[in-house]
Amino acid sequence: MFGDPGRGKTAAVRMALGDVPPGWKATWVPVPVRPSVAGMRRAVFDALALAGRFPHTSALADAVVAEALGEARVLVVDEAQRLPVPCLEYLQSLWDHPGTRITLVLCGAGSERALSRLPQLASRIGAWQEVPRLTGAEVAAVVTGFHPLWRTVPAPDLTWIDWSCAHGTFRTWAVLSLISMSIHISRCDVTGT
Repeated sequence: MFGDPGRGKTAAVRMALGDVPPGWKATWVPVPVRPSVAGMRRAVFDALALAGRFPHTSALADAVVAEALGEARVLVVDEAQRLPVPCLEYLQSLWDHPGTRITLVLCGAGSERALSRLPQLASRIGAWQEVPRLTGAEVAAVVTGFHPLWRTVPAPDLTWIDWSCAHGTFRTWAVLSLISMSIHISRCDVTGT
């Protein structure tokens, strides 16, 4: 999943994961700051919420992680564009392991460029999904589906809001939703309603 910053990639993945098949689990793996293979290994271990202490050797950690990934799971790595080749190779090894049952979702602005640095992983990608800027025609459907606040706003007004300040950027719509909700809550506190 790739596209310019603020386009709604993470939100789109979160919404899509609401429809994972029965029996599947979804796990978000945070990308560590200045990621290393050891850091990614620990991030995957922690994201899986595995019992016990983190193993002292990489071989033991990999065995524990691979066993946990034998269960059907969607493994989401957000901010994948920050991953150096060795970290991508580590993720590929999890995907390639004969005992794992995972769907690997790499998400981030520039993640497609990160994957181009590792053609053997890029060749395994089943679907590339670009999240572009929202068009004027898409705004009303997307924002009313995103937050109930916008469902009462007429479509021409949503178009105007997008034209004047959001410019098709989903993140701006998310911020506008938070601001609007904060104003609404503040009014309720003042009026007692």
